[in-house]
Amino acid sequence: MKNAFVILILFVFSCTDSAKNPPFQIAIEPFQIGGLGGVQSFAYGQHDGKWLIIGGRSDGLHRRQPWATFDTEGQNIQLVVVDPVAKLTWSAPLSTLPVSIQEQLSSTNMEFHQEGDILYILGGYGYSKSADDHITYPNLTAVKIPEVINAIIKGESLTNWFRQINDEQFAVTGGYLNKIYDAYYLTGGQRFEGRYNPMGGRSYIQNYTNSIRRFKLVDNGSEISVIHLPGFTDSTNLHRRDYNVIPQILPDGQEGLTAFSGVFQVNADLPFMNCVNIDSIGYIVVNEFAQYYSQYHCAHIPLFSSETNEMHNLFFGGIAQYRDSAGVLIQDDNVPFVKTISRVTRDTEGRMAEYKLPVEMPGFLGAGAEFIPVENIPEYKNGVIKLDKIRADSTLVGYIFGGIESPDSNIFWSNDGTQSSANHVIYKVFIVKSKQSDAHTLNALSIVPASSDSTETK
Repeated sequence: MKNAFVILILFVFSCTDSAKNPPFQIAIEPFQIGGLGGVQSFAYGQHDGKWLIIGGRSDGLHRRQPWATFDTEGQNIQLVVVDPVAKLTWSAPLSTLPVSIQEQLSSTNMEFHQEGDILYILGGYGYSKSADDHITYPNLTAVKIPEVINAIIKGESLTNWFRQINDEQFAVTGGYLNKIYDAYYLTGGQRFEGRYNPMGGRSYIQNYTNSIRRFKLVDNGSEISVIHLPGFTDSTNLHRRDYNVIPQILPDGQEGLTAFSGVFQVNADLPFMNCVNIDSIGYIVVNEFAQYYSQYHCAHIPLFSSETNEMHNLFFGGIAQYRDSAGVLIQDDNVPFVKTISRVTRDTEGRMAEYKLPVEMPGFLGAGAEFIPVENIPEYKNGVIKLDKIRADSTLVGYIFGGIESPDSNIFWSNDGTQSSANHVIYKVFIVKSKQSDAHTLNALSIVPASSDSTETK
């Protein structure tokens, strides 16, 4: 990353109805479970109110020293079950599984998607003893969630509940796996081989996918086959990783995705500011919208109101190039940790706007965390929460778990492994409709607007 410098950009405090009268507020409430350790950049599935946590790292921000970064000591080599209501946790070692499965499932930044009771996990980056190197795993692993949770709690064998296939198209880390109708979308990410080295040495080979890879899975419960579909490649606009790709209900009522921000721009060591809207036909690069907050992967929530035809996306902390300070937008090209909670809303005309909420994360939290919804919350088929069905004054919609906890915003250049850690605190997240007095700050900036030209494949 570039050396730090700070630029002040004043807000233009022009308010829209969504700023003066926000559609909801949010509240967060922390709690802890005894014996539950921290983890970041992991995969998860859930069943009957219990979570299954797989992979990720038990340490904080990766170190700069090539010999120490992404070491084996920080790998999560346990399968962890969490009951957030009873506040109980159980675990079992990965070591009882076949080597190829235990290696992949101890990696970080895997892509994953839960389909019914099956958790599909792709890729991930980490040290492979079999390869004697750090690799991105070319595998898809299917996990039977209820059976694994039950086996861990009872201390029974896990072997029968995991299946794995090999496919080089799945050797991706830092991308996203989502579904639009009956097709899977593997969006962005990279294939990273070798030891990470930010010091200028070439101990690795890095190739962004620059693509949206589409496929279908045929799974009869014992065998899995893949039908690859035509995808999309764009070496400029899809050159993204470690970001948020969120399911959407689009203005025409169709399912879709939005790839928000991400890193790195082709010609600059900085995050993207624009986003990419994706549907079952193609994708559109939205250059007239700029996202200033939460540009790396963080906990996020999608909510849709059919009454107003508005799509709301909430982002919790994480890492960003910008932060707000008393109405001033501060730019820091070191791209530090932030506390901001923000909302990006798409209206019925497809216009997008970013708002800063009046509440913040209680610390520099959220990067590499996940939002885990409660299972009884009303949702569309693609996981978007039905906002209009939330009628109570305050409704628990889910939990934020894991991620990196940092004592300060900028630690990358001084990081020796002690400055940050994987967060073990759980945060309840409530949608609050009874309190509408606190405005959300519209992020309308006094700078030259971005180009309104769009790139599309339709």
